[in-house]
Amino acid sequence: MVELKDYKGHVAPDWCPACGNFAQLTAMEKSLTELGIEPKDVVVVSGIGCSSNLPEFIHAYGFHGIHGRLLPVASAIKWGNPKLTVIGYGGDGDGFNEGTQHLYHAARRNVDMTYIVSDNQIFGLTTGQASPTSPTGLKTKTTPDGSVEKPVNPMTYALSAGATFVARAFSGDPKHLQEVITEGIKHKGFSFIDVFSPCVTFNKLNTYDYFRKRVYKLTDNDRKDFQQAYKFAEEWNEKIPIGILYQVDEERYDQVDPVVSQGPLIDREPYRLTQEDLKEFL
Repeated sequence: MVELKDYKGHVAPDWCPACGNFAQLTAMEKSLTELGIEPKDVVVVSGIGCSSNLPEFIHAYGFHGIHGRLLPVASAIKWGNPKLTVIGYGGDGDGFNEGTQHLYHAARRNVDMTYIVSDNQIFGLTTGQASPTSPTGLKTKTTPDGSVEKPVNPMTYALSAGATFVARAFSGDPKHLQEVITEGIKHKGFSFIDVFSPCVTFNKLNTYDYFRKRVYKLTDNDRKDFQQAYKFAEEWNEKIPIGILYQVDEERYDQVDPVVSQGPLIDREPYRLTQEDLKEFL
């Protein structure tokens, strides 16, 4: 029987006090425990950033990729051993700047994994520069007169790319956050979860109070309705929906690719070229 203590890491988190990442770490641990998944069967893959230190703080397998490249690594791990529960975890800078193209292709391939983005609308680890989701007008070290760029909308991007599970949550509501993460892990396909995670040190606009006044939970929406999901994804300003916007069952890459669909790579006999094979090839 899996217990919550089984996921407690040996390294204490060093995030800033009240950082939204704490709630996400706890929610992830509780979800995996609730689902009865053993730590030995879990791999958490991250890139670079404050949030991307999470693999050090949870007792499971972990892999640090380079900035923005966690999804290709996570995809390869899942295809190599589909028995593993693979979770990608990173920030909005990592995922929506350097990692934009990887998000698109992992979503359209419908890789069976969960990708959680700790979205604080700022670059935290490098001490407060504007990120792709920073609101227009936000003053930072790189935008002292206010950001002039229109922020990226992760939800419409994930939907357009073909993600089969698209959700949003808020670190200030840990119970709901855990429920969304649990459903994302259970989903067979690419699960994308964007989490509002206030940066208490560098982002003084998108605070806990800012989101508490605006977010509302989706309860009776038709999750299979793409147009409705897209409409919710575009909703912003005074009211922002959180919850599962979209969820459908579609074929996955591992079901249709002629190589990967033959079964886990780890279960196959290694292919060895003989001298005769080599001569014929040459």
